[in-house]
Amino acid sequence: MKYGINIFATEYTAQPDELGRQVEARGFESLWFPEHTHIPAARLAPWAGGPVLPREYYYSYDPFVACTAAAVATSEIKIGTGICLVIQHHPISMAKAVATVDRISNGRFLFGIGGGWNWEEVQHHGTHFKTRWRLLRERVLAMKELWTEEEAEYHGEFVDFEASIMNPKPVQKPHPPIYMGGDGPTTFDRVIEFCDGWFPIARGSVPPSLAGKVTDLRRRAEAAGRDPDALSISLFNCPATREAVDEAQRAGVDRVIFGVTPEEPAKVWQALDERAKLMG
Repeated sequence: MKYGINIFATEYTAQPDELGRQVEARGFESLWFPEHTHIPAARLAPWAGGPVLPREYYYSYDPFVACTAAAVATSEIKIGTGICLVIQHHPISMAKAVATVDRISNGRFLFGIGGGWNWEEVQHHGTHFKTRWRLLRERVLAMKELWTEEEAEYHGEFVDFEASIMNPKPVQKPHPPIYMGGDGPTTFDRVIEFCDGWFPIARGSVPPSLAGKVTDLRRRAEAAGRDPDALSISLFNCPATREAVDEAQRAGVDRVIFGVTPEEPAKVWQALDERAKLMG
């Protein structure tokens, strides 16, 4: 089992470089930063966590900048986006950002992605919420071309560019691992087609259906000609209890990621210490 930390990088909590050093010093495997470019003032989209959107959603740093700061300050831990809202980025510039962070970190970047829930935020970026998954698919496939081909081109419904040269290429080959967030009826289709793992989320407890879904994902991956054991399962926002970690492991999870609230540094360090006790 691998253990990670997820925290919003903001101006009012410990900064990403110090977060990286503190997470690494405690022996965690990875550090993950969420993304929200902005929050529309007249938001109507419901948040799954309740009626009040927490303060950190309004103050989150750019995840690629935060990942870079954490990477420069560390030498061993992996740095990831948890999650990057792919549908809010242009694929060419995003491909360069991912490759650059992977270069600066010497191959320690993990690319967690998703489609988002805040439809107003998504639409401010010119994306229709109902077509966001088709757009995400094309952007990921286009980025794979840019990461792996000396001259890359892509021609799709939403993404279209002629033969182009983009450098740097990622250190990790063929590219940093891509983990798909979400738990909808077509999530596994995306995982199997163009991802390297699945990012289910725990909302207060380990989902009772998780073990069955992991089994189903591995069965479908094998049927599609993929190595089912090569797919990573990372439980996002795993409850910080021994029981939850053990339950996740029994379900087939190979990485648990504990959420930490962005508060004053002393409280963050205390939360890290508490979660570090669960690593065994």
